[in-house]
Amino acid sequence: MAPKWNFPLLFAPLLLGPALVRSCGPLPLVLNTWPFKNATEAAWRTLASGGSTLDAVENGCAECEKDQCDGTVGFGGSPDELGETTLDAMIMDGTTMNVGAVGDLRRIKNAIGVARKVLEHTTHTLLVGESATMFAESMGFVNEDLSTNDSRALHKDWHARNCQPNYWRNVIPDSSKYCGPYKPSGILKQDAFTCKETGVDCGHDTIGMVVIHKMGHTAAGTSTNGIKFKIPGRVGDSPIPGAGAYADDTAGAAAATGDGDILMRFLPSYQAVEYMRRGEYPTTACQKVISRIQKHFPKFFGAVICANVTGSYENNSWNLQIDYRCVKKSHALLCTVSS
Repeated sequence: MAPKWNFPLLFAPLLLGPALVRSCGPLPLVLNTWPFKNATEAAWRTLASGGSTLDAVENGCAECEKDQCDGTVGFGGSPDELGETTLDAMIMDGTTMNVGAVGDLRRIKNAIGVARKVLEHTTHTLLVGESATMFAESMGFVNEDLSTNDSRALHKDWHARNCQPNYWRNVIPDSSKYCGPYKPSGILKQDAFTCKETGVDCGHDTIGMVVIHKMGHTAAGTSTNGIKFKIPGRVGDSPIPGAGAYADDTAGAAAATGDGDILMRFLPSYQAVEYMRRGEYPTTACQKVISRIQKHFPKFFGAVICANVTGSYENNSWNLQIDYRCVKKSHALLCTVSS
């Protein structure tokens, strides 16, 4: 009898409420954060045609890059302070534990493809910035502008609003009122804005994808253009193994989405897989990961998805849509937990 997989998703703020319990059926399985259906289908077609889990993750995330999913994946979205769109991506093989990743990638559209090349053609794990672009060009990727009319308009509007929101603190001039350049103020304060307080959608809709092959092989990956108006050079959680995603054939796989600057401090994907390795049910694993983050950052906003081999899947979440595909089912699922 073919095994079944659990893949709960837990979205913070953590609210107590009913869990959705469903059965996906036999493997394989494709699961990703947010309702990026084209990405799910691209990964599924790859598996159906005999492709590997890595092929499926790469093709699924690449589809999202091409589609500019929600404006937060791929080119033409989330300009930084200088108006440039940069990309982060990562892919991990749960069979070999090999990883390839890129951060602050510039002028190359297919970030997940470059990450795959890092995995296959280097002994490194992560390449960043202009040097990552040089590597991509050496691998045959085309250097092209990632900005669009939409991203330029976003940046222009941001400047017109005195560069609000931004990610500076403890600087002069007052970053909550004025644009830079900034210098240290000499006075340290811990207060920082939240996206809700500014009334601006900062965007954290990374695609995180988990793929389970019918033979039990696992892979996971991510792709994103990061947060809008980030300080140039910023790299989020997405390309960090164990933060953005993690896969291990002996336990399962996980991926995260949300505030990457906080997520990377807790390695939530790795932690979720380790909880499952110790026998925790995926729902419990995800709950523990999110609770640990919220203990230190009560306003944290994010999610973790994970899968193991113990049975049906569950989803505990807060107004978040995911998309999945397995042998018997394929649809976007709106998960809502009420307080």
